[in-house]
Amino acid sequence: MERFRVDGFDEFVAARWSALLHVARLLTGGDRQRAEDLVQEALVKLWFVWPRVAEQAPEAYVRQVLVRMAARSARRRWWGERPVGELPDRAGPGDVSSAVAERSRLEAALALLPPRQRAAVVLRYCEDLPEGQVAQALGCPVGTARSHASRGVARLRQILSDTVRPVG
Repeated sequence: MERFRVDGFDEFVAARWSALLHVARLLTGGDRQRAEDLVQEALVKLWFVWPRVAEQAPEAYVRQVLVRMAARSARRRWWGERPVGELPDRAGPGDVSSAVAERSRLEAALALLPPRQRAAVVLRYCEDLPEGQVAQALGCPVGTARSHASRGVARLRQILSDTVRPVG
């Protein structure tokens, strides 16, 4: 019986690792190391409740743990060194790096949002979850989750319009 639980867990992790990492990276404002730590900690928590959650909705459970852990870690003052500065190279037209630059710009803008707004925007628009599941992951009523998402998108528009700069 124990081996079956381990196999099911391993298969879940193998199938959903990249998607969970993507969500965690967006929740942490693009910090890949923090995102990997969040996913690993969330999967450890999932392991302990796997027998109860495996047949229901393990991804929803992990997503909820990620949102809560990201909000909790965002309250900390220091996460380690953060190198700054821009590279002198410019992206050429039609270069793949322009798409990477745009994605990085969006991640930086997401990092400026408050944690609950960031989580609502990521879950609703990046993960394409219905409002009910977003509310469940945030642990709040649907109307509150809708408000967080709406305010987050409005703030993102403001941030991105203030920093409009051509890439390339």
